[in-house]
Amino acid sequence: MTSLTSLLRCLVISFVAATLLVACDGLEQDKAAPRLALTVTVTQPATEEWPVRILANGTVEAWQEAVVGSDAQSLRLTRVLADVGDTVKAGQTLAVFDDEPVKIDVAQAKAALAQAESVMETARDDAERARALRGSGAISDQQIVQYLSAEQSARAQVDLAQATLAAQELRLARTRVLAPDGGVISARFATVGAVFGSGGELFRLIREGRLEWRAELTDIELERITPGISVQLALADERLIEGSVRMVAPTLDARTRTGFAYVDLPPDAAIRPGMFARGEFHLGHHPALTVPSQAVTMREAFNYVFKLEPDNSVRQIKVMTGRRIESRVEILDGLTPDAKIVLAGTGFLNDGDRVRVVEE
Repeated sequence: MTSLTSLLRCLVISFVAATLLVACDGLEQDKAAPRLALTVTVTQPATEEWPVRILANGTVEAWQEAVVGSDAQSLRLTRVLADVGDTVKAGQTLAVFDDEPVKIDVAQAKAALAQAESVMETARDDAERARALRGSGAISDQQIVQYLSAEQSARAQVDLAQATLAAQELRLARTRVLAPDGGVISARFATVGAVFGSGGELFRLIREGRLEWRAELTDIELERITPGISVQLALADERLIEGSVRMVAPTLDARTRTGFAYVDLPPDAAIRPGMFARGEFHLGHHPALTVPSQAVTMREAFNYVFKLEPDNSVRQIKVMTGRRIESRVEILDGLTPDAKIVLAGTGFLNDGDRVRVVEE
């Protein structure tokens, strides 16, 4: 009985040992066997001619703004003929002052001129007779000098009266405020019944209705901008406006180290001074190494791609990205043109995983 028990115990121990040996062999085999993480497709970077662009922000401003003032002193404004938003032509009447007091001054100046001309006629006749009698002894030399001096004084009085009349006529003409140039009225300060002093501001005028976009750029970006470069602006309503660089500011802000590029804009009712706009400066084309955007994954604030190794394992590579156009992204550093990278599913991969590659 004791021998039978010992035999059974030996058989059980042998069975357990064999089972453990088989299990250990299975674990070793599982450990040695490669694990297939995912079935993937691969692609290679492509070299393409991509446009070079500089993005910038800025505001829309008037190209030039003219101030329309008043030269009429102590005159009441009787009519205002223009308002904000009106398009006017050069020489068009914008406002009218009360001209009755000035007309009276003009009439007085004309009367004074007529009187001075009458005195001039008499003095000229006397001077002509004095010249004719000079040397005859009929009149003294002192009287001759007096007649000639009276003629000169009368001529001076005529000149003074003519100048006074011209000044009063100029005042009369300036009772009508005229547009100095064609454009759009951007501000109005004129009010009927108001009395303005000399130089008082009545209107502001956007000359020729021209607007410009002033883009703020860094010093490095400004070095790449030249007049004539094409610019595309995106308005708030998502419309695109084409413009061109007119000039680049010759100086920079000493505090921000930024300057302005001035971009001429076409006439458009949707563009208004003071608008904020984003724009792109088009600097031509340049070769770019690009990959599909789905091949790039972001982890811990860095961009990575998974490069396929000869043994079908993948290696995680950090890359520096640049421009993005539609579904492709530019690779600036970290990848060679002959590399094979995983096209999709990179979010499920880890460095060193084995994959099964299928045709795209």
